[in-house]
Amino acid sequence: MGALLEEVDILIKGCMILPMNKHAWTEDGALALKDGQIAFVGKNACAPRMKAETTINAERKVALPGLVNCHTHLPMTLFRGLAEDKPLQSWLKEAIWPLEAKLKSRDIEAGASLGCLEMIKSGTTCFGDIYFHESAVAEAVRESGLRAVLAEGVVEAGNKALGEKMFNRSMKFAEAFKGYADGRIGTMLGPHAAYSCGQDLLVRIREAASKLDVGVHMHLAESKVSFEDCEAKYGLSEVQFLDKLGFLNDHVLGAHCVDLSDIDKRTIARRGVNVVYVPVSNMKLGLGIAPINDLKVLGANIGLGTDGAASNNSLDMFETMKFGALLQKLAYSDPTVLPAYEVLRMATISGAKALGLEKEIGTLEAGKKADLILVDLSEPHLKPLYNIYSSLVYCARGSDVDTVIVDGKVLMEDKHVKTLDEGTVIERAGESAADLLSR
Repeated sequence: MGALLEEVDILIKGCMILPMNKHAWTEDGALALKDGQIAFVGKNACAPRMKAETTINAERKVALPGLVNCHTHLPMTLFRGLAEDKPLQSWLKEAIWPLEAKLKSRDIEAGASLGCLEMIKSGTTCFGDIYFHESAVAEAVRESGLRAVLAEGVVEAGNKALGEKMFNRSMKFAEAFKGYADGRIGTMLGPHAAYSCGQDLLVRIREAASKLDVGVHMHLAESKVSFEDCEAKYGLSEVQFLDKLGFLNDHVLGAHCVDLSDIDKRTIARRGVNVVYVPVSNMKLGLGIAPINDLKVLGANIGLGTDGAASNNSLDMFETMKFGALLQKLAYSDPTVLPAYEVLRMATISGAKALGLEKEIGTLEAGKKADLILVDLSEPHLKPLYNIYSSLVYCARGSDVDTVIVDGKVLMEDKHVKTLDEGTVIERAGESAADLLSR
């Protein structure tokens, strides 16, 4: 039994606990939260006597670390359902880019708030985002109570003046918002991709990220077209081109990683690049299947991401876990590939590591940030319960999340969101979307 804890902020009792720092669970567990951290986690019978300001009876629920969505473009909730069943290039050039050119800061905040609401309701407590007007996303995050690592996007596309302007904006954002919202917001630099940022600019971004001590969030080897374009221009794949620049290290967050040679895979693993597996968006746009099992065998760290709601169309990480697992089994013709426990690790501690937050979140351990969710196990689609990991990955839905806590603050309880007015957020997003289409 640990030391006596006289007073705690929140005591959660009676739940199953998945700590995710080991392949084990605790029945009839207890969690004590104090000053935004986990003060105790273990068997209810072994818990010290505690006086709690708030007690949550969590019988028939499972507690696990909040889910981590490593790659999204949150304001793109405003584009959900607008550009369907199109290949990537026409999707971008005919629909997305013309709409993005019309976006204003108020649209960004409205779309980001809608995304925050959706993520709270489906159990995501932390996310990595790359977009434009990212300060508006930061405000939405601050209000929602979520945790995030945000990057202001940089695109050059042959226009050096544009690239310079966006690079400076990305650096200023990274400096100004690092530690924002009581420390819940971290920052990265956000070069869109190797094909949309020139060589000189990429070198400067690498140097600036090192100087600012922040990571780099980018799209990497997203499609066969980008692979071929880079090879035609530089005689190298995207991964080899970036490696030649000394760009790749364990502070790089590379989303997609679909088209990789065997050399690329080994390079990613050797350099410690954090891979974000984005199965639903890649399927929808017909971009291919990331060789996740190969990367996993090589020792690469892999997180999960939904991408934006324009290409998914959901921000539900439970859905992404299921699709991600099934797609790998199909790709390798092997049902043993990517078992449920490994998928859940990708959505928790591996995702936290990808965002540079593994010392703070991603597992339920004393001393870590109190970021966790309670999932209701009483629904019929979760019965009978034989294996909790497979039930969460293959059976559970975002709508099964009952309670969400970030930094020791309850964001949702009994499926009621406390930090955002749901009706107002949905109405504002609808008005913004209608106004955007009318411009």
